[in-house]
Formats: sequence, structure tokens, C-alpha cells
Amino acid sequence: MFFTYLRRELRRRRKAALVVASGLALGIALVIVVSSVSAGMGRAQEKVLQSLYGLGTDMTVTKAAAPAGSDAQRPRFRFDAQDDGSGGEQSSDRVMVRGFQTLAGSTVGRVDAQSGVADAVGGLSLEVVKVSGAFTRGRFEQGEGGGGQGFGRGGAQPSPQGRVEGGGADFDVNSYSVYGTDVTKPALGPLTSSKITSGRSFTRSETDAKVAVADAAYAKEKKLKTGSTVTVKGTGFKVVGIATADSGDAAADLYVPLKQAQTLAGAKDKVTTIYVKATDSQRIGSVKSEIQKDVPGTTVTTSADLADTVSGSLSTASSLAASVGKWLSIVVLAAAFLVAGLLTSSAVSRRVREFGTLKALGWKSGRVTRQVVGEAVVNGLVGGALGIALGLAGAYAVTAVSPTLQAQLGGGGGEGLRGGFGGPGREAAGRTLDVALTAPVGLTTIALAVGLAVAGGLIAGAFGGWRASRLRPADALRRVA
Repeated sequence: MFFTYLRRELRRRRKAALVVASGLALGIALVIVVSSVSAGMGRAQEKVLQSLYGLGTDMTVTKAAAPAGSDAQRPRFRFDAQDDGSGGEQSSDRVMVRGFQTLAGSTVGRVDAQSGVADAVGGLSLEVVKVSGAFTRGRFEQGEGGGGQGFGRGGAQPSPQGRVEGGGADFDVNSYSVYGTDVTKPALGPLTSSKITSGRSFTRSETDAKVAVADAAYAKEKKLKTGSTVTVKGTGFKVVGIATADSGDAAADLYVPLKQAQTLAGAKDKVTTIYVKATDSQRIGSVKSEIQKDVPGTTVTTSADLADTVSGSLSTASSLAASVGKWLSIVVLAAAFLVAGLLTSSAVSRRVREFGTLKALGWKSGRVTRQVVGEAVVNGLVGGALGIALGLAGAYAVTAVSPTLQAQLGGGGGEGLRGGFGGPGREAAGRTLDVALTAPVGLTTIALAVGLAVAGGLIAGAFGGWRASRLRPADALRRVA
């Protein structure tokens, strides 16, 4: 009897049911679109952060760089001219630790042993400055020019300062970044923000092998390919793979096994950065505090710290989606629920004669109330279905258009964020990344929409049920009279 009566009443009152369902549908659709866009913002933010220091990294541990004026930051080159004055091609490489002071390799183990740390891996960031040219009757000495900060591709290119004593010189300065990565833990570190597009990555057995993975942009610039050989400070490295950065600039121009990088820099068992993965995202704050306490003098930079340094249209849009979008969804949903309740209550008022007659025939108030609530819940489910369809269409439209947002990196990050946000030393300040916005809809969002549909129906049913419960048989008699 319940379902028979329900079906008949819904068919008879299609227009009223459609009005209630449409109001709920608009509110639910807005929730789906806002939720999916917010999820897209989150993915875009994660993509930007991954381009900074690698997929899966929750925090990095570094030590502030030495003062710019210290001797450790001054690359020096000395060339002797040919005695006969004829000149000749000469070259010299200087390999410098880039961006940060070094940490003992044992620090990696100390961090890895911390409670809440799932894994930790060390890396060594280097800058190679190569000076080559012809020098005649004298000596060229490159002194305080570079400072090791900014020769790299994509960064500032200061003119080298040096002097030529007793002769002339015609020389070129070339520089590139090299990153020593722990090949035994390939799932952590800056190389994870790039994909191998040619050749292969390192194998776990190549801990001290003379092999390298080249960034695609650098390989194109230097005409490198799989099988090529690059020479760093007199050591030849075979290029076994080409890596393409997922977004933004690559972490380094060349990646080599950590031990080889330590040998090149004369920094045995030293690292500049420790990449840390927490066991649980909820424990990142406590892990950071424990590391800072156990390894004093270091800077621990979390993904949240990095997110605070991202500005531009991505940050603005993300803030709007999180604040304005959330409250707009709440207001629209509240209005939709209220309107649905009032319309249902009004519909019950117009059915006084019907319900009064049913009560006169023996229907209990509870049975009338259940009938009204059942109709309202069905209207809510219909509105939910319409809302899900509209929301999916809106999310698809956003994804199809894929508006481009800009993320400005840098600014106010502190010492731990210099030289590439805790990573291999890329120049982050002033960098702008273009990120395409998508609006993914997950099962959680769909489940939320269904829940809201049921809630809307129950709220509308509560309004109507309350009104129906107050009806008396005499109301029907007065209406007939």
C-alpha cells in the first residue's frame, strides 16, 4: 500500500516534485563542482611541489649555506701561458657544493631512525664551473667572481671576474649542475619528479659506477643521447638515460651516483640534503620537531612550508575555492534545503482534505507522516541524481577547457628554502610555472552528493511530516464545508 500510494502521488504531482528536486539538484551540483575544482587545485599544488623536490618527499633537512664571501664559495682557476707566447687551449673544472653546507652521511641514518620516519635518503648538490680558452704570456686567475651561486642554466649569469698577468686571454665560462643521488633508494629524491623518456634509470648495483642520467633540456643543449659520454673534472660518465621533468625546471642537469659525486667534490661521506618520507601525513609536524631537536643547526622544510611560498593565480584560485567556494556551497545548499522543506510543507497544506480524509478512514498520524517523508526522500534522490549529472557535466567542462594557472615560486621561505627549496640547488626565486587546472571527481565526492540528496529529502520530509502530523479529521470537514 505504501509504495502504491507513493507512486500514484508522485505521478500526480510531477511538477511540484520536479521543482523540489531541481532546487536540491542545483545545490548538489555546485558542491560537486566546487569539490572537484578544489581537488584539481590540490593536484596542481602537489605537481608544483613535486617539481621542487620530488615525488613522495614530505620534508627535507638542510644546513644553511656558508656566507657568500667565504673562501669556500670562491672558485679559483689558474692557467699558465705557453712559454713561447703562441698560446694554447686550456681548460679547468671547479666542482663546488651548491646551495648548502654539507652534512655528515651518518646524519641520514639518524634521521631515518626517528619515530614517524618511513624512509630517508641523502643527496649531494654540486655546481661545475668550467673555464676554457687560450692564454698567452701570463697567468689567468679566476677569483671572486662566481661564488658558486647562479652560474647554472636558468639562473643568473654573472660575468666571471679574474685577471690576466702579463698577457692576454680569450676564454669561455660554462657551468652546469650535477646531483649525486642514492641509487639504492630510487623512490625518494629529486629524480622522482622526472620521467625517464630514453634509456633507463640507475640500477641499485651502480652505487659507484661512472654512469649518469641527463636532463632532457640539458641533453638537447649539449647534443647528448643515451650512450654518450660526459666528462666532469676529468672523469668520464656514460649517459644511460634521459629524464624529462614533469613540470617546471629539472632538479639538475646531470644525475650521478652519490659516491661519484662525493669523489668529484672531495666531500667523502657528505650530503647537502636529506629527503624524508613520513609514515603518516598527520605526523609530519611532530617528525619535523624531533629532527630539529636531534640534529641541531639544520633547517627542516616541509611540503606545507613550500606551499606557503607558492603565489600567483594558482594560489589565489586555490584560496577562493577553499574559502568563497566552500561558503557559497554551504549557503546554496542551506537555501535549497530550506526551499525544499517549505515547498513540501506548502504541498501538505494543500492536501489537508486528502490527509484529513485518510485519518478519518483510520490512518494513524505516523502512517501519514511516513507517507510524506517517503515522497520527500524520493524527491531528494531524484534531485541528487540530477545534481550529480549536472555536477559531472560542470567538472567535465572545467577539465575540457583546462584553464592555465600560474604558480610563482619563492619569496619568504627562509634559509632552508634557498637554492631550490631544499633540493639540488635550482634557482627558485622568480620562477613561474604554468599548470593546467583539472576537476577530478572522486567516489568520495559522489558519496557526498548522495548523502546530501538523502539529507535534503529527510529535511523536506521533516517539514512536511510535522505539518501532516498536526492535521485532524475536522480539518478535512471544514475544508469540505
